[in-house]
Amino acid sequence: MPPPSVVVIPAESRVVDEEASFVGRAVAVNRVDLRARVEGFLDERRFTEGQEVEVGEVLFVIEPGQYAAAVEQRQADLEKARADQLNTAAQLARGLELVKAKNISQSSVDELQAADSIAKAGITLAQAALTQAMLDLSYTTITAPVAGRIGLASYTEGNLVGPASGTLAAIVSRDPIYVQFPVTQRDLLGARRTIEDKGGNARDVKVRVRLPDGTLYEHAGRLDFVDVTTDPGTDSVTLRAELPNPDGMLVDRQYVGVLLEAGAPESAILIPQSALQVDQQGVYVLILDAEDKAQTRRIETGQTKGADIVVKKGLDEGELVITQGIQQVRPGQAVRAAPATPAAGALEQ
Repeated sequence: MPPPSVVVIPAESRVVDEEASFVGRAVAVNRVDLRARVEGFLDERRFTEGQEVEVGEVLFVIEPGQYAAAVEQRQADLEKARADQLNTAAQLARGLELVKAKNISQSSVDELQAADSIAKAGITLAQAALTQAMLDLSYTTITAPVAGRIGLASYTEGNLVGPASGTLAAIVSRDPIYVQFPVTQRDLLGARRTIEDKGGNARDVKVRVRLPDGTLYEHAGRLDFVDVTTDPGTDSVTLRAELPNPDGMLVDRQYVGVLLEAGAPESAILIPQSALQVDQQGVYVLILDAEDKAQTRRIETGQTKGADIVVKKGLDEGELVITQGIQQVRPGQAVRAAPATPAAGALEQ
């Protein structure tokens, strides 16, 4: 039988970035759900859905008439309470003078003192009621607590709204923006050791985002938070990065790909993933030796780069790796090798 035909490709050394990929979600730094704190008919909506709003900008106005009337009533109650206290204070002063001359009993003076104390408490109570009425009146004007972009309004003018109405509209900040993603404890510990072995700092890891169309987002970010607890169901911890978002390309709650780039690019050997074989002892490839025989070579692999994979150990640059016809070959068997054609190479890539 003639020796089997195989296709070989030389192991190439290329400059690659040390990176790991995850799936994450964009999260606004500030997100506020606007709600009504008092009940009433919605008089005004002073914004266009989707526009940028500033802190303190008036967004909704709930009919203020009944709450303004309540403030006036509470102001009147406060004035009456103060007048009552002036009367009890005057009676107490006269009683203290009369008791010196023993014209009234001490018990009568005690009653006058109690009445004055009750009148003072009435002032405090009326003041608290006025403060609450003024707060209710202020709640009829709903302003933006944060700057950002406002979404769809849930109610239009003329609707009855109140604390039970739910969210009237939501404001989300756009620049900067967070990206959160889960990482298993195993991957996290491995990444930390790799970075520290290179003399780096885990906080200096560059974070890149891959958009849903497969392109890389132009702005990079840095890790700014690692959660203090682990999800017991997945043994993963949540990491968060902060990225610039001046054009609003990233949207709150959007799914994105996350790439962690640790350190400067380094040279590494890459081979097609199609050349990999696995048995009980681990990962290996078949190479072509000087006598045109196939030989087993145990390797240690790293990250993937498209259709290729990084080989950390076990393979030298320039060695011929069998990529096609592997199923027909046994270790030590003579083979007839041919280099990958451009078309076949394109298929491998």
